[in-house]
Amino acid sequence: QEAVLIQYLPHGSPSPQEDALRAFLFFKSPLFFIRTLQEPAMTLKEQITEDMKTAMRAKDSERLGTIRLLLAAIKQKEVDERVVVDDVMAVAIVDKLIKQRKDSIEAFEKAERKDLADKEKAEMLVLQAYLPARMSAEEVTAEVKTIVAALATELGRAVSPGDMGKVMGAVKAQLAGKADMGQVSSAVKAALAA
Repeated sequence: QEAVLIQYLPHGSPSPQEDALRAFLFFKSPLFFIRTLQEPAMTLKEQITEDMKTAMRAKDSERLGTIRLLLAAIKQKEVDERVVVDDVMAVAIVDKLIKQRKDSIEAFEKAERKDLADKEKAEMLVLQAYLPARMSAEEVTAEVKTIVAALATELGRAVSPGDMGKVMGAVKAQLAGKADMGQVSSAVKAALAA
C-alpha cells in the first residue's frame, strides 16, 4: 500500500491511524477513501543495529559481539569505498563473514580445538539469521541452465567451458545473495560440461 497524506485531517492526533479514523468519521462519505499509513520497511543494516540494541538490553554478550563484528565490517566497507551499504551489499558482507567462519571451523577441528570451533559455529548461526531465504540446489541448477541458454542465444553459439567468466558474471548478477556461490559454481561447471 502507498502512504497517502490527506490535508483535511484534524491536527493533534497522536497517530496517523487515529487521524485517518477521525477524518472518516468526520466526513462519513465514500468519496474520501483513506489508506492506512505504513512505515517503510527496515533495511538490513537498520535491522542489524536494532538487533544490537536488543542484545545489549538482554546482556547477550556472545550475540552482541558477533553483531558488532558485522556492523564493523559494514562500516569498514562504507569507509573504504565511500558508499552507503544497501541490502545487497550487506548480504554479501554477511556471506563473506560466514565463509570465514566455515574456514575457521574447519581449521579448528583439524587442530582439535573444539572450544574455538564451537565459538565460531555460534557466531555463524547469528550471522545466518541475516541471510535471505536461499535457493535450493535444484532451483540453482534450473536458474543456471536458463541463464546459460540465454547467454548462448545472445552469443549466437553454444556456450563452452571457455565462457566460464561470462557465465559466472551473468549468474552472479542474477543470484547474488539468493544462493550459495559454491552451489552456483558447481552448477555452472556442470552446465558448461554438458
